[in-house]
Amino acid sequence: MYPLTTLCPPGTLDDEGGIMKVSGNTILITGGTSGIGEELAKRFLTLGNTVIVTGRDAAKLDRLKKEQPALHTIQSDASDPTAIEALYETVTRRFPKLNVLINNAGIMRKINLQDNSGDLKDIGLEIETNLLGVIRMVKQFLPHLKQQSEAGIVNVTSGLAFSPFPISPVYSASKAGLHSFTQSLRVQLKNTRIKVFELAPPAVETPLANAFDASDTKGGPPMMKVDKLVDHAIKGIRRDQLQIMPGFSRVLNLLGRALPKLAVRMASAPVDAMLAQTKS
Repeated sequence: MYPLTTLCPPGTLDDEGGIMKVSGNTILITGGTSGIGEELAKRFLTLGNTVIVTGRDAAKLDRLKKEQPALHTIQSDASDPTAIEALYETVTRRFPKLNVLINNAGIMRKINLQDNSGDLKDIGLEIETNLLGVIRMVKQFLPHLKQQSEAGIVNVTSGLAFSPFPISPVYSASKAGLHSFTQSLRVQLKNTRIKVFELAPPAVETPLANAFDASDTKGGPPMMKVDKLVDHAIKGIRRDQLQIMPGFSRVLNLLGRALPKLAVRMASAPVDAMLAQTKS
């Protein structure tokens, strides 16, 4: 058996010493043109930070820049390794004090794995953006972050990292993978000045939820307002809470460990309806 100190190394589950500041930072947020990313950008801006936002859609970036002139916007695709390399060169040249990376860009879809349409490249879209995109961003920006006197990485996972939503199997898998990666990253960086946070939102009222019908979420917990989610995020970072699980995410974490079959069964009703449509 592993000793308890090996199973739970200091700082991997609970708060660590030294408080992470939430002002005076230079922050890069991927996928910041809507939803959680946009709200994080606006909030950090009001707290006195320099905030850089990326996104794939130039029109959305232009809209955000007009609404928030103090924000810095850069068009970039978090799923494209070449774009990440170019982003690194641009950001580190223009913002050498960059010390916080928030990996927020994400895609979520309903997927019927028995549907013969689509191709093998498309089926991995969530993996490319939600998981590999984050891994590549971390790998690319890590040398720069290590040079800062204080730095942080915030990976946005999901409550579905702890127990899946079977109607979104690839998204759930990508977030479970990102949760695991974040834990490993935290341990590997334990001797650096970089703090590694995981923000695991529950269902939130954002455009990400637009892919789902009311019937898909019927009987589930109410969606959290995005501003409330960001309240939790800022509070958690300010307290050095390395794993931030607001609202129902904490319930999913507990259920996923204690009663995993029940947790999956509770989320399976939308799949039953989808399979019924497939047969008809």
